[in-house]
Amino acid sequence: MSILLVEDDESIAIVITAALEAEGFAVTRCGTIGERDRLLASQRYDALVSDVMLPDGDGIATLEAVRTQHPAMPVIILSAQNTLDTAVRASGTGAFEYFPKPFDIDELARTVRQAVGTGAAATAEAEDDTASQALPLVGRSAPMQAVYRMITRVLRNDLTVLVLGESGTGKELVAEAIHQLGHRSTGPFVAVNTAAIPAELIESELFGHEKGAFTGAVARHIGKFEQAEGGTLFLDEIGDMPMQAQTRLLRALQSGSIRRVGGREEVRIDTRIVAATNRDLEPMIAAGQFREDLYYRINVVPIHLPSLRERPDDIDALARHFLQLAASEGLPRHRLSDAAAALLARQPWRGNVRELKNFIFRLALLAREEQIDPASIQPLLEQIRTPEAEGIADLDAAVAGWLGENRPLPGAIYDSALAAFERPLFAAVLKETGGNQLRAAQLLGINRNTLRKRLGELTIDPEGFAHRS
Repeated sequence: MSILLVEDDESIAIVITAALEAEGFAVTRCGTIGERDRLLASQRYDALVSDVMLPDGDGIATLEAVRTQHPAMPVIILSAQNTLDTAVRASGTGAFEYFPKPFDIDELARTVRQAVGTGAAATAEAEDDTASQALPLVGRSAPMQAVYRMITRVLRNDLTVLVLGESGTGKELVAEAIHQLGHRSTGPFVAVNTAAIPAELIESELFGHEKGAFTGAVARHIGKFEQAEGGTLFLDEIGDMPMQAQTRLLRALQSGSIRRVGGREEVRIDTRIVAATNRDLEPMIAAGQFREDLYYRINVVPIHLPSLRERPDDIDALARHFLQLAASEGLPRHRLSDAAAALLARQPWRGNVRELKNFIFRLALLAREEQIDPASIQPLLEQIRTPEAEGIADLDAAVAGWLGENRPLPGAIYDSALAAFERPLFAAVLKETGGNQLRAAQLLGINRNTLRKRLGELTIDPEGFAHRS
């Protein structure tokens, strides 16, 4: 089996060649698009592995002719241009896989083996240049590369996606990217925050209602499902949806139809569902707060969006992006110095990207100089050091102090620290519930059996809290 490797970086080419040859492949190497085309014209290859940025052109932009002449040859793209744009462009060529640099060489070798086994790459639509110019996500860090790769895999199907991540990480932006870059981009994108709708109105908001269905229903109302017909419905904070609405949502997803509140007619729906939550749904299932069957229905393709703390390398790019965005919205135009960007990258940003954006907009409004330096940033950073932040610092100090005073044996630090943390935590919750273990488990978000087991291991008697209450 023969592989054509197009890579102008000699050191990378040598490593890839060695890995593929160890898998039993015969590898032909070249470093330019011109050499690639000459080799493809004279010989058949089982797969093509190509970098994007080559000395004589763009490896993705020139793939169309290759795909036309060799439609059954799998293509694997390598790139140091680690943006969502590159991932989408690679997907748009029908590439079997896209690897952002640096990548795991063993994973690449396994992927080439899989690609050759398929005999052909998936067919796909051409790149949508207009959409690519307005991609909503910013960042080139390794955690974001995983997000980009998952997005590209769901663009040309209607699988239900569940976006998981802390508040402020940009879950709605992922939903917008899936809609904007996918085959439903010409349809509507309808977003609804299920946590912001009163429980008694949520079914009407989602499914609509008929005239006279309840007091105040003076006319037929079309719900979010029907408003999103032919497009995408984004259900944010789905973990906070009331149980009755969860049941109706499950039925809609199972049947592909809805019934308006107070109506008898089944209305067929053609809507892609993207859901999101900042909560851990599995403990909620164990506590009876979220339907297990609905969880498996929406969790077909999970996309985990990293916190900003997990992607500090992206803070520089995000800050500069928000400065440009602020200028486009009428605020003064500024530049960010490298030292200022480094200072921002060292901050915790517990509010994630949303907090960073708000901070940059405030900075754009208040900064006096065109170039923003650390002296311009420091006063605003002092203002956002809230009591909560001080509490986090106190917790850090407490952990450090505990380690210094109670140094466990090597290999036992984690278990000892966990027990030291759980004892006061369980005691506080049991005190609040009067020793009621079921309510305590629900408050903690864990299974009752798990709580009972840990109480036994920690020798905590819940009855003692019942007597105190």
